[in-house]
Amino acid sequence: MITTDVDIFLGLDLGKTDHWACAVSTVGTKIWNKTLPNDEAKLTAVYENLSAKGTVLVVVDQPATIGALAVAIAQNLGIPVAYLPGLSMRRIADMYPGTAKDEKDAFIIADAARTMPHTLRSIQVSEEDEATLGMLTGFDLDLARQITQTSNRIRGLFTQIHPPLERILGPWLEHDAVLEVLASWPTPAQLKHAGKARIDAKLKKQGARRHTAWASAIIDALDEQTVVVVGTDAAGLVIPHLARQLISLHAQRVDVANHLETMVEAHPLYPVLTSMPGVAVRTAAIIIAETSGKTFTSAAALSSYAGLAPTTRQSGTSIKSERDSHSGNKRLKRALFLSAFESIRFDPTSREYYDRKRAQGKRHNQALIALAHRRLTVLFAMIRHGSLYDVPELKIA
Repeated sequence: MITTDVDIFLGLDLGKTDHWACAVSTVGTKIWNKTLPNDEAKLTAVYENLSAKGTVLVVVDQPATIGALAVAIAQNLGIPVAYLPGLSMRRIADMYPGTAKDEKDAFIIADAARTMPHTLRSIQVSEEDEATLGMLTGFDLDLARQITQTSNRIRGLFTQIHPPLERILGPWLEHDAVLEVLASWPTPAQLKHAGKARIDAKLKKQGARRHTAWASAIIDALDEQTVVVVGTDAAGLVIPHLARQLISLHAQRVDVANHLETMVEAHPLYPVLTSMPGVAVRTAAIIIAETSGKTFTSAAALSSYAGLAPTTRQSGTSIKSERDSHSGNKRLKRALFLSAFESIRFDPTSREYYDRKRAQGKRHNQALIALAHRRLTVLFAMIRHGSLYDVPELKIA
């Protein structure tokens, strides 16, 4: 960021109820150094008071979540806002003395903006739709985690009381028809008593296309174990609740997906993003939401933000290695990683690159991260030029 016209650098170490605010002049003199409630009136008063003394730059360490109100008020008043990434702040903090964490961090944020403007990232005013996308994608991720947790809980119970049944039902828990069966007959004894015909009818009523085959597989699995394990009755009390909960979570996620699809399809970047193999509605929504309001001068900067750029470790000429970065935007990194994994299934170019990395000795996850990094570099160029993905020709050996 260009900060030559800034007179006052206001660093905010953000908290849930209170922030610590430290304002410094261009020569490093502290103008303001107090706690600041996360309240519109208080924030507005401080911003206006400092603005009366000169041009202000507000710098935060978290532009979203707990920092959303502080950022929105500053932008509403026409005050520029910048973001100091947490990793950069932690590295800079080693050069400053002091133990009062919040007060020290606020000063570091302000002083880093004053002396090291290259560490800052600008925050532009986010469009309403992009802010909504951020909330929806966050909620969708929470739902996905709850679905995984609940599914694992059901599988764990069946692994305990009837392993053969778990091997059959476990992979089918994403189907609500199977969950309706478990909600009605949660224990092996109840399933056996219901019989193949009633299970088949239940699956068919709930829309399962392979209802007859699934009903037969369930009955066959029941015949593989005759011993009743201790705890089966207790599991029978828990499984119906888990099954109903999972059905509800599936419905919520479908509803969120419908809203996401409607919003993302209306976004100008939608045709660009989804032209790349492996990028569907949810991935496109996360890319838009997580990069909204931020500027990246190069593909390397975007890769670093996403945590996909490798970290080099070197000591003179004797030790030199690269390792995967553990920093960056976790949600964006996860979405790009899963997108890369999906692309190797049907995109020959991605598959060829992945196989080449594996042949070089990289592990599966390392090869996928390398592929995700490569795809993000291409995606940056696509977004910059507004061009669709062009499938390159494969090299023929």
